[in-house]
Amino acid sequence: MDLREELPGDRQDVREVHLRAFGDHGLVVAGLVDSLRDMVTAENGLSLVAEQDGRVVGHVMFTRSLLDAPRRLVDVRVLGPLGVRPEFHERGVGSALVRHGLGILAEREVPLVFVEGDPGYYSRFGFAPGGGLGFRKPSLRIPDGAFQVIGLPAYEPWMTGTLVYAEPFWRHDAVGLRDPDA
Repeated sequence: MDLREELPGDRQDVREVHLRAFGDHGLVVAGLVDSLRDMVTAENGLSLVAEQDGRVVGHVMFTRSLLDAPRRLVDVRVLGPLGVRPEFHERGVGSALVRHGLGILAEREVPLVFVEGDPGYYSRFGFAPGGGLGFRKPSLRIPDGAFQVIGLPAYEPWMTGTLVYAEPFWRHDAVGLRDPDA
């Protein structure tokens, strides 16, 4: 398996990964990825693919958001979406993408990476619940356990506060859980 940055020619393959990986929510996630892609530059994000035998089988994005800290705004990254073709689940594709991305972001001196996801999965990379570490989630619809953060070497203890998601997360209503009965 090869891990590399997404190329312009990968767009349709990446879209297909998320359509298949997220089932009924695939269209929302694929649309979110298309919008977030416009924000990814060498300075402001990272979009990685996993390729097996010349075929894109997984994808992850780390996009720029802000931490509203008491001292000043801090550039941070949000991990997600992370998608793997269903037939490649439980083969380490997602884990390899996350680890590789975190390594690159540490080299780029990104201080914090946030994720909204399953703590049973993301804790293996060092993510911990953000609420107990002085961070506030951007929406009450995010379950407390799902709001997680990892500090990278550039992190400093004063960097606490409220995570402010980038606009595409809101536009695609891809923040937290919606109550269909509300």
